[in-house]
Amino acid sequence: MHDNSEIAKAKNQKHQLVLSKDVLKLISGKSRIRRFNTFVAVKITRIVGSMWCAYAFALISLISLPAAIATHNPIIIVSWIAQTFLQLVLLPIIIVGQNVQAAASEERAKHDHDTLTAIHTLTTEIYRLDEQQSEILELLNKKNT
Repeated sequence: MHDNSEIAKAKNQKHQLVLSKDVLKLISGKSRIRRFNTFVAVKITRIVGSMWCAYAFALISLISLPAAIATHNPIIIVSWIAQTFLQLVLLPIIIVGQNVQAAASEERAKHDHDTLTAIHTLTTEIYRLDEQQSEILELLNKKNT
């Protein structure tokens, strides 16, 4: 059983939808330098986290492929694959994937928020009706005694 202060607090609960853009403001703070740093970081992440950047990195990494193959050294060829191609190309692809997952998560959060708001509204109405019924039963009880 909950005490009355918990019930009152729950009745006064204001639902708030918090998205990435809202959290970004909290991270940046009020300092101009921090806001500038956040702005630059987000811009660079958006540029690097694109498939166009992945394609560009793939082309850049292919420039050194002939030299790696010409060595006929398996260690250098494996090193080129692991350190040059994979690291350059996978970084933007991973960021793109994370962006897609984040967008899906935000969309779920929006729908969850709408659902919770609806549930809260319905529960409030049920609570109001329950209070009315309790009053009626109390009046009937007093009348019969």
